[in-house]
Amino acid sequence: MNCGRAPTTVRIFMRPLSWRDRMTDRALRIMFLTHYFPPEIGAPQARMFELAKRLSDLGDEVTVVTAFPNYPTGIVHEGYRGRFAMEERIDGVRVLRRWVFATPNSGFFKRILNWVSFALTSLTASPRVGPVDVIFVQSPPLPIGIATLAYARLKRAPFVFNVSDIWPQSAVELGMLRNRFAIRLAEMLEMHIYRRASRVTLPTPGMLQRLTDRGVSREKLFLLTNGVDTSTYRPQAADRALAQKLGFDGRKVFLYAGTHGLSQGLDIILDAAKLTPPDDILYVLAGEGADKAALVEKARVEHIANVKFLPNQPKSSMPALLNLAYAGIVSLKPLDLFRHALPSKMFESMAVAQPLVAALWGEGADLVQSADCGVV
Repeated sequence: MNCGRAPTTVRIFMRPLSWRDRMTDRALRIMFLTHYFPPEIGAPQARMFELAKRLSDLGDEVTVVTAFPNYPTGIVHEGYRGRFAMEERIDGVRVLRRWVFATPNSGFFKRILNWVSFALTSLTASPRVGPVDVIFVQSPPLPIGIATLAYARLKRAPFVFNVSDIWPQSAVELGMLRNRFAIRLAEMLEMHIYRRASRVTLPTPGMLQRLTDRGVSREKLFLLTNGVDTSTYRPQAADRALAQKLGFDGRKVFLYAGTHGLSQGLDIILDAAKLTPPDDILYVLAGEGADKAALVEKARVEHIANVKFLPNQPKSSMPALLNLAYAGIVSLKPLDLFRHALPSKMFESMAVAQPLVAALWGEGADLVQSADCGVV
């Protein structure tokens, strides 16, 4: 799957139905509204940047409204601290940043404050955004829908709502949200956003079918799958200097690179490490997240010697890091909400011809088996 195809897809579904009779060749003025964006590392960050960058390269006028980078540690990155607002350009893409209540990706109440704070402060960017033809929104977090509805009214523009996880269902199944009244309010907001959206995009057929079954108009639902830039992620010779720098010692590396959060269930990697001869395999977990401290402590207390933890790696280093590994690991908890998940890191491993060890079920497991690219 090549991200180079994405702009054509986006250009098709971003034209609202009411515009069909008056399409022109002029550049579209596109606003991206997203809580997450580079220099943060993660799937939504990469997805939004790649779409924004390619649309900009095609000649459209793109403006991104986003928060100051702080995910997942809750620490605002150096160079962005002590400000309420700023404007910058990343690879030619215009980015407007606004203050956010920065907090680690743990504790649901603090997360709510984090999400709602940006939903409110993002609106102060409206004068700087200027007129727009269409708004493209990344969800979760669901509270960004509040800002979406306000921007749609302020700009008199249709919006495309990109749903990479269905909320509040995900929060409920992960045990993050239990209050019935809060769940009902969140569901009401969710369905109202779907009704107001000109398009709702989802990454897998199963997620699309789930919203269809809940009564969302099939006409406005579109499939926008995850992908990978195969000009960047490709098989390469192992970088021995990088291996030495990271402390790899010649053992076969089984690599997990991504968020260490509530969804991933990474304890399973440590449990596997305890069953593996320590001289043969090194399990490397690269990234940050709410569960990382607990995982590091478990490895220490249980004397699991063949596990190595790395901080978030720069995006530019990821292809080389993947090419150092004997196999990649993809893991999600065995919950119904992940039955239709296709984590983006799967495609990065596949692009470098790296076999996968997939602790998945449903669509993710089916893809690994049908592509014969790993074990489930």
